Amino acid sequence: MIRRSRGYIPLPIDLEFEIPQVLACGGELKNTFCLTRGRYAFLSQHIGDLKNWESLRFYERSLEHFKRLFSIEPGIIAHDLHPEYLSTKYAVQLKHDMRYAICDMRLIGVQHHHAHIISCMVDNGVKGKVIGVAFDGTGYGTDGKIWGGEFLIADYRDFKRAGHLKYIPLPGGDKAIEEPYRMAISYLYQTLGKDFQKLKLDFNRKWNKNKVQILLKMIDKDINSPLTSSMGRLFDAVSSLIRICDISSYEAQAAIELQQEAEKVTGSRLQATGYKYKIREEKGIFIVDTRPIILGIVEDLKKKVAEPIIAAKFHNTVAEFTLDVCKRLKKKTGIDRVALSGGVFQNRLLLDKTLEKLRKNSFICYTHSRVPTNDGGISLGQAVIAAKKYQATGCKPHVACRKSLVVYDER
Repeated sequence: MIRRSRGYIPLPIDLEFEIPQVLACGGELKNTFCLTRGRYAFLSQHIGDLKNWESLRFYERSLEHFKRLFSIEPGIIAHDLHPEYLSTKYAVQLKHDMRYAICDMRLIGVQHHHAHIISCMVDNGVKGKVIGVAFDGTGYGTDGKIWGGEFLIADYRDFKRAGHLKYIPLPGGDKAIEEPYRMAISYLYQTLGKDFQKLKLDFNRKWNKNKVQILLKMIDKDINSPLTSSMGRLFDAVSSLIRICDISSYEAQAAIELQQEAEKVTGSRLQATGYKYKIREEKGIFIVDTRPIILGIVEDLKKKVAEPIIAAKFHNTVAEFTLDVCKRLKKKTGIDRVALSGGVFQNRLLLDKTLEKLRKNSFICYTHSRVPTNDGGISLGQAVIAAKKYQATGCKPHVACRKSLVVYDER
């Protein structure tokens, strides 16, 4: 499912358990909000990208309509951890609204990828712990970095980050999302150093040397180049590197066109073919080093291997290291249930390959069906996580309580 729009509204999600009345404010992109009452969660229609005053006003009007329609006055507000999201700022503003001062309204921050996984679990009626695989473009991490290629051990209340892609600089911040060639340069630089500029690749011939040098200086001096573990940005880098998409004119263009190239490859000759990668364990967390993948792609480009074949091999590799990390986590924890969520899994080719590998290795897999796998579904996860965290304090909604739940610094 891409959007849970008006045709599904206001059909509730049956949680199969009772929770307090919660407002979950959702994320920034593909925003939805979620209200809960009793054992039901009411997700809003697709609001869209919450980036300006007009969209925020529509958000507020829709929320007030839902509250009246279902007679819900939430005592708990859940929000994303990103402090600059409008949805987060709205939650903080609502907390300090004098109209709610008497209610002891509680503000609970929820990590983006944890919300993704719990959304998938609720969608499937799954309880207990799972291995959560959350692949997307952007999500604010608990370490202040940009997450997006995550392996979690998660339940409805808590999570542990158990694995992720190796951090790579994001030169230009959000600009790198619009211009995938920036991520290709970043990955080449992290893999081969400045020597990558000597490679006789079509990619290198396209770019002015001064432009490349500026990006390298940004990375070296850590100027607007936050670190990211994003799977979406890895897809962008590969797409640009093999001359598919350098500058995006719409969201996820580079990844979509990379998938389309891979789908041109038919037959079984490439089903088991992929690139090398490395996984190391660091402080109990499995780190997937994707630099060998970039090195393998460079070697194929030197050999003039066709783009569809490179794209297909790349998809195979992502599915393979996903299985690899899950097998290691299963051995470590005994958990054989895997929930797959995040916008990258809108890529049906990758999803099918990953499910096939996991199921062949005796994993029980869960994907979305009633709720979007992209950010349109995270408000559901936020609502359930916030409710479970709140219930763990032993408090009752709308009653003054001295117990504190420190999950977000409002300073």
